[in-house]
Amino acid sequence: MLCLKCQPKRTPDEEAAWAKRARKVAQANGKRLGLENDRDLNFLLIGGFLTKVRSRSWQKSRLYRLQEDCKTVWHESEKVVNRKQTFSIDEVESVRHGRQSEGLSKHTDPAEEARCFSIVFRGRKKVLDLMASDPQEAEQWVKGLNKVISNVRGLSRQQKSEHWIINCMRKADKNEDNKMNLKELKRFLGHINIEVDNAYAEELFKKCDHSNSGTLEDEEIRHFYELLTEREEIEVIYGKYAGTDGQMSVKDLLNFLLNEEREAATTVGALRLIDKYEVDETAKQRKHMSKDGFLMYLQHDDCSIFNPAHKKVYQDMTQPLHHYYISSSHNTYLTKDQLKGPSSTEAYIRALMKSCRCVELDCWDGANGEPVVFHGYTLTSKISFRDVIKAIKDFAFKTSEYPVILSLENHCSLPQQRLMAHHMISILGDALVTRPIGSNWPTTFPSPEELKGKFLVKGKRLNNPAMEEDTVSEEDEAAEVESEQEAKRKVGPRCPRREKVHHVKKSMSRFQKSKIKLAKELSDMVVYCKSVHFNGFEHARDNLKFYEMSSFKESKAFNLANNSASAFIHHNMDKLSRIYPAGSRTDSSNYNPVSMWNAGCQIVALNFQTPKKEMHINQGRFLPNGACGYILKEDFLRDPSSDFDPNVLSRGPWLTPKMLNVMVISAQQLPKLNEEKQKSIVDPLVRVEVYGVPADNASKQTHYIENNGFNPVWNERFQFSVLVPELALVRFVVEDHDTTSQNDLVGHFCLPLTSLQNGYRHVPLLNKNGDAIAASGLFVHVMLLDAES
Repeated sequence: MLCLKCQPKRTPDEEAAWAKRARKVAQANGKRLGLENDRDLNFLLIGGFLTKVRSRSWQKSRLYRLQEDCKTVWHESEKVVNRKQTFSIDEVESVRHGRQSEGLSKHTDPAEEARCFSIVFRGRKKVLDLMASDPQEAEQWVKGLNKVISNVRGLSRQQKSEHWIINCMRKADKNEDNKMNLKELKRFLGHINIEVDNAYAEELFKKCDHSNSGTLEDEEIRHFYELLTEREEIEVIYGKYAGTDGQMSVKDLLNFLLNEEREAATTVGALRLIDKYEVDETAKQRKHMSKDGFLMYLQHDDCSIFNPAHKKVYQDMTQPLHHYYISSSHNTYLTKDQLKGPSSTEAYIRALMKSCRCVELDCWDGANGEPVVFHGYTLTSKISFRDVIKAIKDFAFKTSEYPVILSLENHCSLPQQRLMAHHMISILGDALVTRPIGSNWPTTFPSPEELKGKFLVKGKRLNNPAMEEDTVSEEDEAAEVESEQEAKRKVGPRCPRREKVHHVKKSMSRFQKSKIKLAKELSDMVVYCKSVHFNGFEHARDNLKFYEMSSFKESKAFNLANNSASAFIHHNMDKLSRIYPAGSRTDSSNYNPVSMWNAGCQIVALNFQTPKKEMHINQGRFLPNGACGYILKEDFLRDPSSDFDPNVLSRGPWLTPKMLNVMVISAQQLPKLNEEKQKSIVDPLVRVEVYGVPADNASKQTHYIENNGFNPVWNERFQFSVLVPELALVRFVVEDHDTTSQNDLVGHFCLPLTSLQNGYRHVPLLNKNGDAIAASGLFVHVMLLDAES
């Protein structure tokens, strides 16, 4: 669709005709979204001027409006280079009314609160801060955008697919005559990520051009759409079970659910599916399911590979806190690397909105007596501790009501420590846990259920509570950072490696014994998560209280998990353990968290700002149980009589061998990786990965298909042996094959094996940031069977 500034001048008659067509297109798309003649949608389509805010001095008026596809926002731009004047509703994570972004809070006055709103995008795209002319207009923009976002997200997969294809057709219609000639048809095929030779394109065109006019219009375009979206694999499955006048009766559908999907289906359940998904009223009255209704069912959550029963909280949430895996972030304040990247309250908001339940705050003395958060000894930017606590308070429980742990790394002077305590008490109020839950002195952790809506502080605590201040040992992670800095100062770049190692070990030893002064006010914030140094499993068992916990650098944790797994597992049966990435990961990369979960570690902290395989696996681990950030550990990781060792598997309740059979059938509407290049078509392949105990780790992949990201078909079968299914995760990865360089990620999806549904299933695909790719997915057949059978 042409941008407003670049459109050629039209005659008055052409302008009127164009406006009429635009209204007709907008009405059709509005109807598809369930917003026909909606007042808020019409307001967005007309648009208006808003002030874009970048700083106190850079605040400029720009025209914004929703385009006729009802999914794209157009805006004015004065850029000459890299000028992109649109963004998609699919890119938007949320719209926040008021001065709720870092930029608006800093660059506008409190009196302008009601006029301000922010558009927050997925991934690393900058927040768009805007100011309307008055509060009513700001409210209407926020209300309208949220309504469109909600309705777009509420579309079924098939509706999203149809919406996407129709709008790709409109993009290909350069002269906007609502017709499609052969050249435009080829352009359209490029838009939808498929390349065909000229002969096939001409054959397809002639097949649909019933009028022999040289253009497709109306019913001819509909016929072309039907040919394009025809799915042979669905025809075969439907034909096998549609045994009643060419359609599926209730009995036919029940047979499909029992035999193919292995569901505990009933006649009543089959009738419910017909009533829910059948699009033909005549078929519905006959209690039949047509092919279109069957396709609608296959593309809905009921037929997703992820068990829909696990989309809500279904686990027992009354167990002690240490019996759960807890979604955890490392150096949460950073948005990029660990050396010079920006710090932002937005990073906390993004992590919390992904149901992260343990966030980290590295606290240092700031100017004007106010503590700040940043990565010490680096060039990372600084943010106010108070602003961080305020952001955490505002967004902690938006997506999960279960407790949030504030992991403090304290480097502040006593006066600023007292100010930290003051800010937490004044901002978090009664939600901050400052004394044990219940009337009696506890002997174990409270449960996530008991701690709903609460904040726990993890940090150092005075050994003598009566003291106003005292010295305590420094946090292990802080000591590691300082020791590395000390070693770097003592050795030059040409120093032999053996000597460097010696200096690091010597510095580490000294800094582990280093002390910091701790104020009583801050110490009193720590109730259930007191940080202590780890001196071995035997020492911990004999000397540590249940609320005393240790943090482990990844190298130490992996060493323990590999060489003392059973002891580590038993340690985690009554203590909390936190694992954090090595300080050498200055690029904010991550370790694979699976081995840590196998050892029963609860707080496995990752760099949330780095959207790669490790974070994809983490997202899959915490996908079930309502994505609430807490997953109950398996019985054999909680039972003191267990002798489970993930590295040396013995007989026990954990050993329930399964055979996972996966048939990768096809994919639908994979995204173009380079939208700017018409001929940039993906060559997709699919890899299926299994992660779990070492014996279960495996990976298998299909061949790649050239130049087809729209409807590639593989029909390839894989088989995986899984010995400990309760700890296993399955990850589907789609990549664009490249013979000369590393393959590019197209999409992925990860889930625990225990949340997988058998049968013919659609696999939704996520982009690298973990956000859903509209209308895109895989179609597979999976069967998880007992190995004996």
